[in-house]
Order: sequence, then C-alpha cells, then structure tokens
Amino acid sequence: MSKRKSSSASEKASKRRRPEEEDEEEEEEDGERPVNDQEHPLLNNQLQSTRDVVSDAGIVESITLKNFMCHSLLGPFTFGPNVNFVVGNNGSGKSAVLTALIVALGGNAHATNRGLSLKGFVKEGEGSADVSITLRNIGRDAYKPDVYGSAVTVDMRITRDGLRTYKLRSKSGQVVSTKKEELLSILDNYNIQVNNPVSVLTQEMSKYFLHSKGEGDKYKFFMKATQLEQMKEDFVYIKTTKHVTEDKVGQHNECLKELKRKSQEKEDQYKSLASLDDLRSKLEELQKQMAWALVNEMEKDLEPLKQELEGNKRSTEKYDEKVQEWKNKVEEAEKRYKQIQEKLEDITQQVQELQPKCAELKAEAHKWNTLIKTSEVTAHRCKTNLRDLEKDKAQLSSRIKDLKLCISQTSGAESQARAKRIEQIQTNLENLRHQISTLGQQIDQYELASSRAKEEQGKMRKEQEGLIRAIEANKRNLQIMESSRSNRLRRFGEHMPALLNAVEEAYRKGQFKQKPRGPLGYLISLKDPELALAVEVCLKGQLQAFTCDNYDDEKVLQGLMSKVFPVGRRPVIITSHFLPHVHDTRKKAVNHPKYPSMLQALEIEDPVVANCLIDQKGIESILLIKNRTEARGVMQGPNPPRNCFQAYSKEGDQIYTNRNYTADQTRANYLSGDVEEEIRHLQREMENQEAQANRFQQQMNRLNDNIKQNEALLRNSHVEQKTTNNKATKLELELTDLQNVEEPQSEDLRPLEEDLQEIVTKIASKRAELDEAHAKMADLNVSYEKADQEYKQHKEQISTIAVEADSVKDDLSKADQDVMKCEHHKKHYDEKRTGHLRGIQTLEGELKKKEEELQASIGKATEICPERVAVRRSARSLDSEISRLKVKISTQQEQQGDPVEVLRQYHEALESYRNMAQQMKNLNSFIKSLDKVMNERLQVYSELRRFLSARCKYYFDSMLAQRGYSGNMTFDHKNETLSISVQPGQGNKADLSDMHSLSGGERSFSTVCFVLSLWAITEAPFRCLDEFDVYMDMVNRRISMDMMLKVAAGQRYRQFVFLTPQSMSSLPESRLIRILRLKDPDRSQNNSQRDEEEQ
Repeated sequence: MSKRKSSSASEKASKRRRPEEEDEEEEEEDGERPVNDQEHPLLNNQLQSTRDVVSDAGIVESITLKNFMCHSLLGPFTFGPNVNFVVGNNGSGKSAVLTALIVALGGNAHATNRGLSLKGFVKEGEGSADVSITLRNIGRDAYKPDVYGSAVTVDMRITRDGLRTYKLRSKSGQVVSTKKEELLSILDNYNIQVNNPVSVLTQEMSKYFLHSKGEGDKYKFFMKATQLEQMKEDFVYIKTTKHVTEDKVGQHNECLKELKRKSQEKEDQYKSLASLDDLRSKLEELQKQMAWALVNEMEKDLEPLKQELEGNKRSTEKYDEKVQEWKNKVEEAEKRYKQIQEKLEDITQQVQELQPKCAELKAEAHKWNTLIKTSEVTAHRCKTNLRDLEKDKAQLSSRIKDLKLCISQTSGAESQARAKRIEQIQTNLENLRHQISTLGQQIDQYELASSRAKEEQGKMRKEQEGLIRAIEANKRNLQIMESSRSNRLRRFGEHMPALLNAVEEAYRKGQFKQKPRGPLGYLISLKDPELALAVEVCLKGQLQAFTCDNYDDEKVLQGLMSKVFPVGRRPVIITSHFLPHVHDTRKKAVNHPKYPSMLQALEIEDPVVANCLIDQKGIESILLIKNRTEARGVMQGPNPPRNCFQAYSKEGDQIYTNRNYTADQTRANYLSGDVEEEIRHLQREMENQEAQANRFQQQMNRLNDNIKQNEALLRNSHVEQKTTNNKATKLELELTDLQNVEEPQSEDLRPLEEDLQEIVTKIASKRAELDEAHAKMADLNVSYEKADQEYKQHKEQISTIAVEADSVKDDLSKADQDVMKCEHHKKHYDEKRTGHLRGIQTLEGELKKKEEELQASIGKATEICPERVAVRRSARSLDSEISRLKVKISTQQEQQGDPVEVLRQYHEALESYRNMAQQMKNLNSFIKSLDKVMNERLQVYSELRRFLSARCKYYFDSMLAQRGYSGNMTFDHKNETLSISVQPGQGNKADLSDMHSLSGGERSFSTVCFVLSLWAITEAPFRCLDEFDVYMDMVNRRISMDMMLKVAAGQRYRQFVFLTPQSMSSLPESRLIRILRLKDPDRSQNNSQRDEEEQ
C-alpha cells in the first residue's frame, strides 16, 4: 500500500488547538502493536505525529441499545477519540447503532429513514426501548463541567405508545435533568447536528444522494451541510421581525398624536380655571330647603300611621265580638256534647236494664223446651202401651175368630161371612188409625224441624254476612299493609303518597305560606309498641288529618285533595297557627308516677304536630294503662289522677271516672310497627274467616236441603193423612152397619168378647191419652215458640238499642269534633285578637319612634337653617337637583380642578408625550441601524457563501486528483442549483460528464470526495458515514479509505465513525483507530453482539 500524505501546514494552523493529554495505557498498547510500514508509510507518519493530541468535547465515548429495533441488547460500545469502524454483516446492528445515535440525540424518526414514528423502534413484544449515549465533556467547550463532570450521559426511553423521555446524568451517574431543553442546550454547545447529513450520513441518505438527479437537491445538501440555510432562515426571521416593529412604530405614531392632543387639553384647562362660588351658594340654599322638606314629608308620613292606629282601635271591638260569638258556640257545642253523652248513658242504662229481662226470657224459653221434651217422653210411653194393647187385642180377636168360625159352621154361611167381614174391617180400621196417628206425629216433627232449620238458617245468614264484611275489610287492610312495605304512607290510604307529592310540589311553587303537616299519624311514633291500639282508638280520624297554618293554605290543600281524592272520604283539615315550640303543658298535663300520658308515650319531632294533638285531643291529659283492670281501678277509684279525664288500656278500652267503653277494633291498623307480622296476622285471620265462611256455606246448603226435604215430606204426609182419614171413615160406617145385625152368641164366646171390649176401651183410652199428649205437645210448642219469639224480640230490641248507641256514638264523635272545631275557631280569633292588639302596640311604638325622628329631624333642620323655610318642592326633587349640582361641581372640578392639580396633570401629560416621542425616535434609529447591519450581514453572508463554495470546489478537485480524476463544481446561487461533473481517467481522455453517467464505484468515489470536501469546510465534534463503499470496487474503496483516514489524521480533535460490511483487516494498527466488530445475526435467537476492539 502507498504511504499516506500528511496534511498541509496551513490546514493545521486553521484548526483549533486542544489540551494535550496522554494516556499511559494507550502508550503501552501503541508500543506493543507493530506498524505495517510497507503498506501505509505516510499514514503511519501522520498518525505517529499526532499521538499526543486529545479529541474535542462532544465526541461519543460509548453507546448501549436495549430492545431497540430487532435487537435485545447491543453494546456497550466504547468508541475511540478519532477513527472508529463499525463492521459486520447485514443484520448485525450497524444501522441500529446509527439510528439510535440520531434518535437519542434529538433527531426525529423521519431523519433516520428507518421508520415513520418512534414507537416503531421498540422491539416487538417489549414495552419500551432504551438507548444510553455518553458524550465527552472536557476542554474549553465543556458544558457545565462543575455539574456534569468529564462526561454527559444521555439516557433515552421510547415507550410502546411512542413517548420519548430523557434522563441527563453526570459522570457520577446522578440525574441532573429530564428536560429536552437541557439536551438541546448541550447539543448547541457541542455543535452536534444529527439531522445534518454531513455530520450523520445514513445509508438511505447516501443512496438518495448517489441516485439523485436534481441539481437543486445537491445545492440544498450543500446549504444544509454548511449551515448557510440556517443563516438564511435567521435573516428571513429578522426581516419579518423588522416589518412587525415598523407596524408597531406606525401604531405608536397614532398614540403619540393622542398624547399630544391630551397635553394640549390639559394646558387649556390650566389656562381656563374659573370660580365655582355661585354653584356652591346655590347648593347651600338647596340643602337648607332639603332639610325642611324632609321635616314636611315626615309630618305627612305620620298622618297615615295615626289614622291606621285609630282604625285598628275601632276594629278591636269586631274581634271581641267574634271571640264572644265563638265562645258562645263552644258552650253550645259542649252543651250538645253533654246531651248526646247523657243520651248515650241512657241507652247504656237501657241495655243494662234489658239484659236481666233477656236472660229471664231465655230461661223461660228453655223451660218450655224442657216441657216439650217431657211431653214427648209421655207420648212415646203412651204409644208403647197402645202398641202392647193392640197386640193383646189381636190375640183375643184371633181366638174370637176361631170360636166364631166354629159357630159359623153351625149358624150358616151368611153369619159367617158377616163376621168375617167385620173382623176384616176392624183389622183394617185399626191399621188405618195407627197410620193416622203415625202421620200426625210425622207432620208435627216435620213442621218443628222445618221451623227450627229456618230459624237457624236466618241466624247463620246474619253471621255469614258479618263474616263476609269482615273478610272484605281484612282484604282491604291486607292490600294497604302490603303496599306499605315500600311506602308506610299507604297505610293511611292509597292516595296519600300522591297527595303528599302534590303538597310538596305546591309548596315548592310558593302556593303555601307554611307547608301543611300530615297525615298526623305518619309524623308520630310510639315509644312502646304495645300501646299502638290504645293510641289509635283515641286519635281515630286525627291520624289521617292534616294541619294548616292559615285558611288560605287550607283552601289550597282542599283543592289538592279534591284532585287526589275524587270520591270518598277526605282527610280532615285542622287550621291553627304554627308555633316553633311545643305548648307548655306543665299546669294542665297529668303526671302519674307509674303510667305515662299519651304525650309522654309518643315521639313527635315536629312541634306543630304535637301542638295540634294537644289542642284537638288533649293528649297531655290522657293516661295509657296497659291492664284494663288497673285502668278501672285508677280512674274509677276514690282518688283519680289530677288533670286526667280519661284513660285507655292496651286493648283500646276507654275508661272514664264513671263509665267505660269497649273498643270495636282488635288490632292497630296505622301505628303497628312490624308490617310483616301484621300481614301474617291478617292472612291467618282471613284464612280462618274463609274456612269459617266455607263451613257456614256448607251448613247453609245442608239446612236448605233439610228444609226442602222436610217440606216435601210434610206435603206428602198431609196428603197421605187426608187419604187415610177418608178410608177410616168409610170402614167405620160399614162396621157399624154390620155390627147392628143381631146374631146368636155362644156362651164361651161372650167372656172373650168382653175382654176384647175392655181392651178396645183401654185402647181408646190410651189413644185419647196419646191425643191429649199430642195436644199438650202442640200447646207446649206454641208456648215455646211464643217464649222464644219474645226472647228474640227482646234480643232484637237490645240489638236495635246497640245500633242506636253506635249512631249516638257517631253523633258524640261529631259533637266532639264540633267542640274542637269551635274551640279551634275561638282560639283562632283569640290569636287574631292578640295579634291585632300586638299590631296596635307595634303601631304605637312606630308612631312614637317616628315622632322622635321628626323631632330629631326638626333639630337638624334648625341647625342647618334656624328659621323654617316654606318649601313647595318635594324632597325627592330637591335631592335630584342637589345631586345634579354636586355632579356638575364635581365635573367642573374634575375638568378644571385646582391650579396645583391641573398643573400636575399638565406636566404629566407633557412628560408622557415627550417620553413617547423619544421612544419613537429610538425605534426609528434602531430600524435604520438594523437595516444597515442587515445589509452588511447579507454582504458577509454572500461572501461567506462564495468563500465556502470556492473551498468546497478546491477540496473536491484535490480529492478527485488523488484518484486521477478531474471534475468541476458549478454553483448557481441565484437559482439555488449545484452542478457536479467528473472525468475519470488521466488527461483529457474524455469530456467532463454528469455523475449519472458514471459507474456505481465511480459515483460512490465522487460522492466520498464531495462529502470529504464538505467535511473540510464544516465544524462538528463527530461525523458518521454509513456504508460509504457499498458501490465501490476494491481500487476505489482503497483510495477512498486512504483519503478518509488522511482527513481524519488532519482533524485529530474530531471523531469519525464509519459503518461498513467490509472486514477492514487491511487497516494499519494504530491507537487512533478502533474497530468494533459486530457478531453475525443468529436467526433462531435474539440478536446479540460482541465488541472487539483493536488499537
């Protein structure tokens, strides 16, 4: 190999000098490796002459890749300070190292030509990619050496979402910053330009440049590489900023004119000051009139108050009349209540008087029933005797028949036939009589059974109707209970939730002055659940009632009820003034040491509800005693509790001091606590009632069947009895005729006939006795029916009286409500009268206060103007004119002001004008200076562009000459084009031709020459070149390599990184050259690498 040429002395003198440092370890290694003097003698001389030079700040010391692109781990790679070769086959990671360098130092993904976004650099299947780059930070260009030390480490992480984060560490590994702005400052300090193709020329950019046919692209490449493009953009920005400044100067000129106008106005004000005495005198006169005008108006305001007070005093009599009227109505209602109560007591007394008579009639009916049964026994005994006599008669008749048969044989056929006929008639007649008796007994039995069945059927029908009503009531209660599971309000009626919603909506709209409370039962709760029935029986309809504060609210609530309750009973409305506290009932309340009052047994949070129940029912004076016996003993004893007029037991019994009443209901419907238990109880009760109703129905069906059967048997018995009587009558007539025929009697036959006659007599006697017993039974039945009828009538009378008592109870309840209503109205008018009197007192106080204010106002007016002024204008008019005058005076003072203030404002306006004028003068001067500087800079820019173009041409021709080529570079700065022509070979063998007519190796060599020429005229701490020799043959590759090594030797403080698939085994051994060999890719596993360093 030919020897390398050393760089010229002028080129060396133009470079910056770096501090010289020497590494002992590197000296030892350099001494151990021999140099191939035969192949690179000139290059070795240059390398040996630069062994003590230290590289510049900003070079790359090491780089590490993790999960970047398709590589799990690459590095760490340690780069040398001067020349570095990264060699390896395709796929080993060379381009990944260069791409990571660009991205980690702030380059975008598009600049790498390896992807469209950063997330594409994360290895498939991983969450992030990491790149770590260490930059040298020594020398005079070091960046914050006291913070970072001798090295700056840039740690970059790219997430799967394409997010890029940085950590900037010092030499010791401490994180100094995580902001990209800090990284940009570091890159600017080092002049690192990863997006500049001269600093980092990627494989794709190299191919693009080789194959590019546009002269404009080459020119842009030159401008960007030399940073002339950035200078041009800066000039454009400065020019734009200058135009903006000129626009602002134009705007400030207008402001300057306005400031000048204001300063002239202030000057005119200063010159035109005038006196304001006339306006002040007029204002003083108006203020005097204003003082007495206020006195006049206050005197006028007193008159309506006095008139109102007189009117209120006169209307007090009306309130007194109303109070007296309702007091009389209360007395009448109480009197009517006492009358109804006395009537109820009379009815109760009648019932108590009728009870013994009812028991007596019941005993009487039982006695007659017992006698009937005794008569039935007697008749049965007679019937038995009669049957025995009939048997004896039949036996005697048989003997007499036999004797007569013997006689008939001797007396003739006629006598025999007649005797036989008589005997036959008697037998038939006896049978018919027995049958008639039996039919009579059957008829009596059928009639009695039928009447008793009908009576029992009537009783059962009444009980069944009552049971059906009870079942229907329980069904309604069960439905209410089931619906109250989710809403307890439904216990008080299925329409109650809708009513409360309507009340809430109306209150929200402001239709109520005070929100009505109700239903009252929903707003109270029991401390002891066992007293639920007692409280419910006592309060009755009050549980569903509502209370209003005034009659206007009552009308609104009635309207809502008419909509929600279209038919049926509506809840009661109680109107009473709402108070924020509960009544003081200590004087009127019952206080028992053992038993609570109803007020004490209830939990009532709302004082309005508590006051309503106290006013309406007097719950503070009602005792609740669970045991009814104890309740009677407490209330009806010698010393009943003080202030207590009634008590209730847990069964709902109402006990007064002289009487007591039993409750109609057995369970609480509204206040029971356990809904499920109530539902189960109602279901069990309904099941029992339905079973009882089924039994009643079955009994009724059986009774109907019995009645029908008895009536049919009775009809048949009557018909049969009539037929049998007719037959008996005919046989008796025929027997009489036959017996009247005389026949001779035998002596032996006569005693038997006498016995027979005696038995017949006894039979007749017994039959008469039996008929008498039947007759007696009939009489007894009549007496029993009469006694039973009287008992029933008496019982019905008691029931009627009980029904009347219920009606009287209802009347008593209504009368009680009337009393409460009248008391409520009386209380209402009492409160209105009290409020009216309070209003009078308030008016009197207000009148007194107004009179005092009037005297004070007169005193103030006298101080302002001792003599009273006749004022015809109103205070409002005077006040308006005074305000207008004050505004006018104030305006004139503001416009003119006192001389000191006007003078001060004048000087301020003049100063502002002068300052603005000076600023405008300075800005105009700055714009002129900027124009001058920009013109100079543009001239320098043109000279620099021309100088860099000339240098680039020179270095390009020098590089081509080393291969024996000749070429030409033509810059057209006006049209921004760069034309490159290259002539391969020696001399003038051919004309200069465009680079596209060259072979691939020649074009690559020409490109290397162009790049090296740009390297020579630009500054950067490191330069990277990817696969620069891809299209070169061995000769061009060797010449290009020598040229690049020569340039690197001439720029010892710069770092060069070359990426190539060649082995580079022919390079000379030197401590300034470092070769990083990448391991061949393993297709079956993740990519790995090894770092082989050679010096």
